[in-house]
Amino acid sequence: MTINDEISILANQIANKGSKPTVALIKSKLTKKVPLPVIISTLRTWKHEPSFIVLPEEKQQSTEKEVTNSSIKTSSFEQELHTELTYMKKEILELKQLVKQLVNQQKN
Repeated sequence: MTINDEISILANQIANKGSKPTVALIKSKLTKKVPLPVIISTLRTWKHEPSFIVLPEEKQQSTEKEVTNSSIKTSSFEQELHTELTYMKKEILELKQLVKQLVNQQKN
């Protein structure tokens, strides 16, 4: 990613939140030091593009991470569900045995 891309992305993110991108705001959010004239000249030519908030390859990496995280969460949820169901089945069997015992006691 070029520094101009990073500045444009930051400016779009700020504008999407309803604020005006300023040199100070951009400078505070940059990942590396950039000379002020570069920030100023980039902001002068910048046009708001609401959808340009990440580079396409970063968007793909972000999507891949989200899919992986979702899979992990689903797997964890399935394990918890399996554990709970196993516990409930065991409880039901115990309750059935107790009911049988009570029925047998009442018959005698």
